[in-house]
Amino acid sequence: MSGARSGGAVPLRPIVKWAGGKRQLLEAIRASYPPGLGDTVKKYAEPFVGGGAVLLDILSRFPMEAVYISDVNQELINVYRVIRDQVPELIEALSGMEAEYLPLDGGGRRSYYQGRRDRFNSRGGGAVERAALFIFLNRTCFNGLYRVNRSGRFNVPIGAYKRPLICDGENLRNVSRAFQAVDIVEGDYRQAGGFVDGDTFVYFDPPYRPLSATAGFTSYTEAGFGDGDQIQLAQFAMELGRRGARVMLSNSDPKNGGGTDAFFDDLYAPFHIQRVEAARAINSAREKRGRITELLITSYPPPIPPAAHNPGEAIGEAP
Repeated sequence: MSGARSGGAVPLRPIVKWAGGKRQLLEAIRASYPPGLGDTVKKYAEPFVGGGAVLLDILSRFPMEAVYISDVNQELINVYRVIRDQVPELIEALSGMEAEYLPLDGGGRRSYYQGRRDRFNSRGGGAVERAALFIFLNRTCFNGLYRVNRSGRFNVPIGAYKRPLICDGENLRNVSRAFQAVDIVEGDYRQAGGFVDGDTFVYFDPPYRPLSATAGFTSYTEAGFGDGDQIQLAQFAMELGRRGARVMLSNSDPKNGGGTDAFFDDLYAPFHIQRVEAARAINSAREKRGRITELLITSYPPPIPPAAHNPGEAIGEAP
C-alpha cells in the first residue's frame, strides 16, 4: 500500500506507551533526520515500529510517497491495522470500556482489569476487540508497560492512574487518516529489504542491548534480542546504506557510567555515532531513574553535530 501524503498537517500522538519509546529523544532524532527528507528522500521505513513516535512525527511533518512499518509483535500490528481500517468500531469499543471502567472504585477497577486481561490472554475475539483490549490494558496497567511471559501471556498488574485517557477519539481518527498510505507488516525487520531503495530513510529502534547483566528488557514478545541479533541487524543496516538508503539506528550506550565497552563503536565504525542524553523511562526503583546517554547511529553525517545539539527535557509517554 502506498500513496502521496502531505506533511505538516495535524500533530499525531502515539497511541500506546512502549518501553523504549522515543518521545523523550524526539528532538535529538529530528535534529539528525537526513537532508532532503520529504523532498529527494521520499520513502520512509520503520521496522521495530513499537510506539511509533518517530513514524508519527514523520507523517505529521513531511510529504512521503510511500511508508512501510513492521514489527514482530502480532498484537501491536493488529492495533495499527485496526486503527487504519476500522477506526470507528475501535473508538466505539474503547469508549464503552472507558465508560464502564472510570466510575468504578479500586476493587471494581481491579476486577474489571483482570477480566479484560484474562480475555486478552485467552486469544479470543476479533481484530477490533483485541485492539481495544490491547489499548485498554496499555492505558491502565502499571507504568504503561507491555510485557509478556515466556508463554506469551500479558502479565502486567493494574496501574494506579486516577483518570486514564482510554479513548482518545480525535487522535485515533487523525492517526487513521495518516495511516491510509502506510503499509503495515507483521514480521522480521529483514522484510523491509524489498521496500528500501536509494530514496528511503530507514529508522531502526531494536530492543536495546542491556546496560548490565540484570538490566535487560526484551520481553515485547516471547523471543529475546541478543548480541548475535544486534550484529545481524548492523550487517543489514550497512547493506541498506550501500544501496544509498539513509539509515538511522538507536540503542543503549555501553559506555554509560565511564564504561569501556566499545561493542557499538566497533560494530558501527563505518557509520556516524552520536551520544545524546535520555532519561530512564522504565525502572521499578525511582532512585535509578536518572539521566543517561543513548546512541544515535547514522549512515550519513548528522546535519547538526553532537556538540551543537542541546537535548530538550524528557517528554513523558502517553498515560
